[in-house]
Amino acid sequence: MSLRQLIDHAAAALADAGVGSARVDAELLAAHAAGTDRGRLSLTRIHDLPADFAARYDGLVAERVKRVPLQHLVGTAAFGPVQLAVGPGVFVPRPETEALLEWAMAQPLRPDAVIVDLCTGSGALAVALATHRPSARVIGVDDSESALAYARRNVAGTGVELVAADVTARDLLPELDGAVDLVVANPPYIPDGAVLQPEVADHDPAHALFGGPDGMTVIPAIAALARRWLRPGGRCAVEHDDTTSPQTVAAFVTAGGFDDITARRDLTGRLRFVTATRCHTEVDSP
Repeated sequence: MSLRQLIDHAAAALADAGVGSARVDAELLAAHAAGTDRGRLSLTRIHDLPADFAARYDGLVAERVKRVPLQHLVGTAAFGPVQLAVGPGVFVPRPETEALLEWAMAQPLRPDAVIVDLCTGSGALAVALATHRPSARVIGVDDSESALAYARRNVAGTGVELVAADVTARDLLPELDGAVDLVVANPPYIPDGAVLQPEVADHDPAHALFGGPDGMTVIPAIAALARRWLRPGGRCAVEHDDTTSPQTVAAFVTAGGFDDITARRDLTGRLRFVTATRCHTEVDSP
């Protein structure tokens, strides 16, 4: 068969397995097996491919049919301007979070800003923001050693600092009190018992997904940390489940010390993250 026929066959198998992006995944897996870019597949002839291409490609497609995440099979995930190493044991960054990233990159921060990425996972937000603001001090925090193993690979050469810690700890990093310009977080926020796609339910770590019965176990702690860490005028953005935007807004109200608390939508139009600005004067109750 020609390369196009092989990809057509793979796309049909993936579609039958319920993969929503069957054609794209078939092409990306072909590019990975061929050691080339997806955009160059149309220029690639079957006899120019490695001798083991067909066997490698069949194996990759067979795993994707089982709903193993595409990112696990190719070993990387695209997020904003960066490519990240991912695999079993770390949350695969999603396109929905890129709306939060775009908001964060648009903030008018000083060149030597201090940025903290809570629940950093693979380091996606931290690495993307460090790439965008190379003179900033960027800190990523996570309590999962398996996630931090990927993060260490991803932050290499960026200057991002990694801290192994639980973001719900009340005394976390007191040296940052009043010194941070921007806090971002994509915490575990899915309500317990939610029905998820197999790629998520069977492969993303539950610790990075579920945030208690209502998905709100971690978010209030992040709002409290942001209140303590942020300098006056500093900003915070927290991603949440699309059912818990009002509760996330309420978490910032309860924490106190914030104004301009705003519910924001992701690229699909769903309420996805909340932003808030640290008050210049203390007018709110703790």
